[in-house]
Order: sequence, then C-alpha cells, then structure tokens
Amino acid sequence: MADKRKTKKQLINAVDDCVDEMMEGAAAMNPNIKIIKGHPRVAIRADIEEYKASDKVTVVSGGGSGHEPLSAGYIGQGMLSAGVAGSVFASPPPRDILAAIQACATPAGTLLVVANYTGDRLVFGIAAERARAEGLRVATVTVAEDCALTSTDKTAGRRGLCGYIVMYKMAGALAEEGRSLDEILEITTRAAKCMGTMGVSLSACHVPGEGASFQIADDELEVGLGVHGEAGVRRMKMAPADDVMKMMIDHMTNPSTSSHIDVKEGDRVAIMLNNLGGTSILEFLIMIRAAVNYLESKGIVLERLMAGHFMTSLDMAGLQLCIMHLDDDRRRALDAETNAVGWQRYNIPLNVDATYKRLDGKHLTDAICTMGKSQPQAEIVERKSSNSYISKILVTILRSICEKLISAKEELNTLDTSAGDGDCGSTLAAGAQRILSCVDEFTSQQPHEILDSLAVIVENTMGGASGGLYSLLLTGASGEVRRNPDTASVWVKGLESGISAVSKYGGAQRGDRTMLDPLFSALDILQDEIKHGREITKDIFDRAVQAAENTATMTKDMEAHAGRASYVNRALITLPDPGAQAVAIWLRAIHRSL
Repeated sequence: MADKRKTKKQLINAVDDCVDEMMEGAAAMNPNIKIIKGHPRVAIRADIEEYKASDKVTVVSGGGSGHEPLSAGYIGQGMLSAGVAGSVFASPPPRDILAAIQACATPAGTLLVVANYTGDRLVFGIAAERARAEGLRVATVTVAEDCALTSTDKTAGRRGLCGYIVMYKMAGALAEEGRSLDEILEITTRAAKCMGTMGVSLSACHVPGEGASFQIADDELEVGLGVHGEAGVRRMKMAPADDVMKMMIDHMTNPSTSSHIDVKEGDRVAIMLNNLGGTSILEFLIMIRAAVNYLESKGIVLERLMAGHFMTSLDMAGLQLCIMHLDDDRRRALDAETNAVGWQRYNIPLNVDATYKRLDGKHLTDAICTMGKSQPQAEIVERKSSNSYISKILVTILRSICEKLISAKEELNTLDTSAGDGDCGSTLAAGAQRILSCVDEFTSQQPHEILDSLAVIVENTMGGASGGLYSLLLTGASGEVRRNPDTASVWVKGLESGISAVSKYGGAQRGDRTMLDPLFSALDILQDEIKHGREITKDIFDRAVQAAENTATMTKDMEAHAGRASYVNRALITLPDPGAQAVAIWLRAIHRSL
C-alpha cells in the first residue's frame, strides 16, 4: 500500500522552482519555441511574427504542469501557437493566458483549446473576456471526452483527457490550412463530440514535495481516473493485459453508460494510446497489441494509431485509450506535418538546419500584442482612500484571515486528498502569504480597490480553480462595494454578487458540495436580517458564520456535482469538502476581527 505521507525521490532543485526550470529545459531542447519575458511559464512559436503576418488563426492552450509534454511540447508549425503552464496540477493564471493571447493576436482571431476542468474553464474564460475587452477576437473549444463517468445527474461534466492533444493537432493543422476561426471552431467542436477516452492506473503519482496522490493495493487496478492524481471511479483486481483492455473498451462503448462513445462494426477510427508516465515500454506495447486485436475482432477499422507519452500524470503507471471517429477533415489534420516535438508521430523538426542550444538568453523573446490595447494589471493600486477607517478595518481582517488559512494548511490538504490532489491548503496558504507581504499597502486604497487588488493577487499566486474562483468572488463583490462601503447592506449585496459570479463561471450551485454551500448559508442569514430592516450586528454575523460552519461540515454527506470530487467514487468521499471548510475558516476569522 502506498504511503501518502512519504515523499518520493525526485530530480528537482526546489519544489517552488520546478515548473519554471522545466520550461527552461523545454526551451533549451527545442529551437522552435521561445519563452515570453516576464512570463516564464508562457511559450510561443519562435516564428510567431512570421506566422502572424500570414493572417491565419492562432491556437493557444495550456494547463497544469505535470502532464508533459503538455503544453510546450505541442508548440510549433501545425499545432499550438502558444502554450501556458500552471503550477503542478493547477490551472495557469489568467494574466499568463492573456499574455499568450496578446502575443499571438491576429485579425483572423485566436482559438483557445480548453480541457473540461472547472479551474481551466474559469481561468481561460476570464482571460478570454479580458482579451475581448481589448478588441481581440477569441473563440473557445472545450474538450470533454471522458468515458469513465456513469452518473446521469448534474456533475462537473466529462473531463478532458488525452483527446485534448488530438484537438491541438486538429486545430493547428486547420489553422495552417488557412481556415477561418468560425470554421475551425465548428470542426473541432464536432470532432470533440466524436471521441471518447478511458484510463487505468497501477499506481498513484507523486507531486513534487508531496506523497502519493492516493493509495492502492499491489493487487488492485484503478479504473477511470483522470490526470491530476485523483482516484478513479472504481477499482478492480489485477488481470491480464488483454482482459484489462477488453474491460476498458467494453466500458467506453457500453450504451447504458451516460458518457459512452458509439462504435460499431465497420466504423473507421483513429486511436491514441497515452502512457501516463510510469508504464514500462514493454507493458505499453503489450497494451497496444491488446487494443488493436480487440477492436479489430469487433470489426472496427483502425485507420490511424498514435502511441506514446502525450499527456502524462508525472510518474503514474497507467495509460489511456482514446477512440475518435474519422472523416476527411480529421484524417487530413492528423496526417498534416508538424514540428512540435511532443507529437510523437512527427517528432523531427521540419527545419533540418535547427540546432540545439544552451540557455544563453536566446530562449527568451519580447513578445508584444500587435492588436488591441494591452492593459497590464498591477497588484497594488496606489491611490489615497477617502474611506481610510474602513480600509484599516479591512487590513486587520485580512491579517486574521491569512494567519488562519496558513495555520490550516495541513488540515485542508488532508481533506483534499480523498477527492482532489491534496493541495487545497497549500494553494490557499500561498495566496495568504502573498497578501500578508503587502497588506500594509492596502490602507491607502479605497475598499473596492482593496478587493480588486486581492482578486489579482489570488489569481496570480494561487492558480488553478481556487485562484479563479476567489478572483471572481472578490471582483463580483468589488462592483457593489464601490457604491458605498459604509453600509452593511452593500457588503451583503457584494457577497451575493460574488457568489453569482462564481456560480456563473464555475458552474456550481447550492448543494453541489463546493465552497459555495457555506457562502449561501451565511448569505441567507444576512439577507433575512436586512429584509426585515435589522442592523447587521456582530451577534448576527456570528449566526451567519455558525450556519456556514454547519454547512461546511455537512458537505461530507453531500453528493458532489461540481469540481474534481464529482469524478471520484462516492465511497471514497467521507470528509467535508476542503473548499467549503476553508470558507468557514475565513468567515470565522472575519468575525473574530470585528
């Protein structure tokens, strides 16, 4: 049985630097990409200016690190124009995504390829809205081809797995052909609905500085897992390779499951077998054989087969099988040339004169946006506040919140282990530490400016879904507080607006077992008092916090309908939701500061 508490030996220098150094390594080995100065986790085509001059659509994507060669490995002719890396298993911040969009902007527009995870949808959505506000043309295709889920109720939806990489290839090839943004969006959206993926694993993965992402016995196999180290939908006893592959394909094509893919005799398909990182080549080739034999025995015509490390999960021993129906557009896109090093069917650069290079600074580029107006965001807005009393109260409250979240780091990480990737506490603590480092500067700001500054800070330092969700919460509240921060009713209205923004972009609602549940409970108490004309006193706020705390505890018995917990076997979820518990913690910190 894997020990979650024991960290694994890894060839890194420091946990905090591993993503940036990984990106530098990717640039060192690949002459076809450059890293944008000031954005060490954003890589673009080395020939981006020449490509933009052709007035073709550009393609931007990205996601958490730990899935290499995603996404830097897929930048190049015929695939991505730019790729953005987040921290390990965490979505990249919107500001980095926006920088990639700006660097690739053309009149033809930019297509964002997004995996169907709450965090990715949030941060790419925020960046897309900001790009549109600058006059840039942006469209989004969301990939959600997971075939493991069997529930028919409302969940966070099918996940984007290795089929995500197939969309890179299709979008990039169509863009090189000179297709319009609308055409590429229509073709890729249709293709995303004609594919399905299933994954199995023999082991957990090890996030740098952390232990195993889940526990699994030596004689067990995890079925239907994602790529973030989270557990799958069920477990089975180990079986021969042929039987495991048969189980995968039978599940994927079972019409009684809500996420199946329809495949019948005579269908012409492409398949991708994706090594999750730690599967030996011997085992991987045996599984490729098993897939080919079983699909052909069912009369399915395999026109294309792609196999390799396309979208890994660090060192996880396991694999994914993706099946996609073919038509002329898809077939031609898969066959098109690319010099992206991660696409393992065509892994030789088209430019035969390209050479490897040392990191002498030539891997950096001053990429600029040539369309629209770029509006860099500063974390701290220097402006004298006319509500200095309220601002000083907010600073006191913020110190209390940050200290409590930092001290709750391990508690929240433990809660996040069963249904997430075990980093909820670390993510919130990172944001809290950054806020504490500059909290004194907030006294010179208006209250709504403090909220705006906090939104940028958490977005930049927390990353992933948490950073996006809290950024939306704070931004939504800021719009209301801007009117009159002196009245409690405005702050309550701000809370309501923030909750609405989180629900709109995150997709969660009351009762979905998320951070919103305790917020809704607190809001109910506060709104009821205002409705009856009563003043919001400290005692009333205490009642609101108690309601939030009770609801946070009750999430352990709720069905998860949003976030990563919705993908995990319900039997494995026995603890309260970590995001909900974090809300209860910081609401209590606010009460104690009043």
